[in-house]
Amino acid sequence: MSEQRNETHDPATRSWVEGADGHPVFPVQNLPLGIFSTDGAGPRPGTAIGDHILDLAALAGLLPAEVRPALRQPMLNPLFALPPSARTALRKAVFRLLTDPAHRDDVAPALYQASSCAMHLPAAIGDYTDFYVGIHHATHVGRLFRPDNPLLPNYKWVPIGYHGRASSIRISGEPVRRPRGQSKAPDTETPSFGPSRRLDYELELGVWIGSGNPLGTPIPISQASAHVAGLCLLNDWSARDFQAWEYQPLGPFLAKNFHSTISPWVITADALAPFRRAQPPRPAGDPAPLDYLHDPADQARGAFAIELEVLIATAAMREQGLAPVCLSRGPATNMYWTVAQIVTHHASNGCNLNPGDLLGSGTISGPAETEFGSLLELSRGGQRPIALPTGETRCFVEDGDELTISATACADGAVPIGFGPCTARILPALA
Repeated sequence: MSEQRNETHDPATRSWVEGADGHPVFPVQNLPLGIFSTDGAGPRPGTAIGDHILDLAALAGLLPAEVRPALRQPMLNPLFALPPSARTALRKAVFRLLTDPAHRDDVAPALYQASSCAMHLPAAIGDYTDFYVGIHHATHVGRLFRPDNPLLPNYKWVPIGYHGRASSIRISGEPVRRPRGQSKAPDTETPSFGPSRRLDYELELGVWIGSGNPLGTPIPISQASAHVAGLCLLNDWSARDFQAWEYQPLGPFLAKNFHSTISPWVITADALAPFRRAQPPRPAGDPAPLDYLHDPADQARGAFAIELEVLIATAAMREQGLAPVCLSRGPATNMYWTVAQIVTHHASNGCNLNPGDLLGSGTISGPAETEFGSLLELSRGGQRPIALPTGETRCFVEDGDELTISATACADGAVPIGFGPCTARILPALA
């Protein structure tokens, strides 16, 4: 991922687009990439600016020649496949168009109110891999099941991951149907089949792969950032009762593959340059990463100053006009492994990554209870209900609940940028 600041990060720069300056999510210093559509026109690439979406396809003639063919496609895969320098050139060109009033007459017709547009998956996701880099989440969950040995011996040596289901990834706003599956209660002799009774959310970051690597060719840690197009938010919904029954010996399956929700905008590597931070040092006694996972530059700049938050609004809360309640809030620096490390590890055996592949960070939790990234942790496995303003309680997600993940990148000397919402509402299981 790009680590260099340039004129597009200048906090003093203003945009001529009404409402863009000071926008809490999409100021001109953000310029995320996404796929949108309008009445009468199909999906095409755009960027968010304030409360508007700029149609990049309509302005292709004003943008660098190297990106024009990609901007005429209904998915971002062709743009992701280009070298990072091409996406940097695109960002700089769009930035100039939106900050120089001389371009206003040419550009304004390509602006749409975001509220009148539909968003789509940014890319055709060929493969999806979910990692487990939140060490505090791994420790909290492990302690529920193995109080004396919460972390398994491999956790601090190898980035743990599993291959998820790309076909069931959906955009923010699409409802989630409560899954049906097989589970076994501790006090029964045989399993049963039915709706999940322990549905949970997971607070994660999504990593979009840009240019890929040929099969059989690893990605060195020093080059891993160049293969990342950007980040998004990810809620990898989990049926904890199914998971507890099925995960041994091969790991997650039906407990995870029924639905995953992502935010629609790709926050680009270039936009995130001012928010890169040193990876927090490992606790004393933890092993250093093996050589193929260790790069001094990545350790110095491989983490991100991103604050993550989860909100819940039950059906009763919405009926009463109550604001959503914050369940947890914490920094992305709670990741034990960096984005570059998970990319390198994924390809270390020669696995080929492709443009538009998606990697999940795994649940990001912190050491404090206010930073827990799942209800499994917050409710202590269902033993401690969470009180809500309506008098309701929650141990796990109920039908009608709406969960929203949001995030903001903040740093001294930089304009804060947001990710946009990652929201979904739970529908009852089908009979």
